[in-house]
Amino acid sequence: MQITVETTVAAPIEQVWRAYTTPEDIKQWNAASDDWHTTSASVDLRVGGQFSSRMEAKDGSFGFDFAGTYTAVEPLKRLEYSFGDRQAKVEFVTTETGVIVLVTFDAEEAHSIDQQRDGWQAILNNFARHVEQQV
Repeated sequence: MQITVETTVAAPIEQVWRAYTTPEDIKQWNAASDDWHTTSASVDLRVGGQFSSRMEAKDGSFGFDFAGTYTAVEPLKRLEYSFGDRQAKVEFVTTETGVIVLVTFDAEEAHSIDQQRDGWQAILNNFARHVEQQV
């Protein structure tokens, strides 16, 4: 099963793309709640290139790595990647009011569909806030 989350970012596509694909930006927005943060991120933005980010609870109680391989890179339009045995696609759609960012990913079995949707949506909402604060 696939899950899709989306947001509209009131910013130019170039700024949205850069914030989504730049490690320093990723460390600023990549968390589902205020008690988590991303301590490191790396991006090799090309087909076959690897990416990773280290997410940790701010109290140090838990952390995990999110990593994968880009399978498609179409600048300013689309990213696709694999992570483990799952796939995800990120689409950037320019509109008159900003950029719609759609993230579609394969669900996993450890957490409910609602938990997964809510977590990925919260991260995407943080992304939109981060970009819009820079406009």
